[in-house]
Amino acid sequence: MRYKEEMEAYDEINVSPMLDLAYVLLIVFIIMTTAAVQGIQVNLPQASDAPSLNEPQTKTITITQDGTIFLDTFPVTLDQLEATLMQYRAVNPELPVIIKGDAAVQYQNVVSVLDLLGRLDITQIGLVTQTIK
Repeated sequence: MRYKEEMEAYDEINVSPMLDLAYVLLIVFIIMTTAAVQGIQVNLPQASDAPSLNEPQTKTITITQDGTIFLDTFPVTLDQLEATLMQYRAVNPELPVIIKGDAAVQYQNVVSVLDLLGRLDITQIGLVTQTIK
């Protein structure tokens, strides 16, 4: 008879082990997120905003579709470009220059800029292209 009493079905599910697991996971989550957010407090040294003299100052020449020439973000003529680049070259003999020419620009405009760079003896030249996707 005793065997039948033990075989009775349970009317309720014991959720205590599941709640214990949920609380442990919640505590671990809280500890990990607060540790990740706070980090280590360090008083960092401050540096000046002035550019370093050791870093090369790269100049960008952009030639738009209509043939307008820009040095960095300022529109210039070929004569102004030559005078400005001569000044930059006097400060930094290893002046790197990047040329960005529009795909539809006349080839003569790019050749004129390359010829000017050759006359100024600027040898560190980069041509910007776009990869084909």
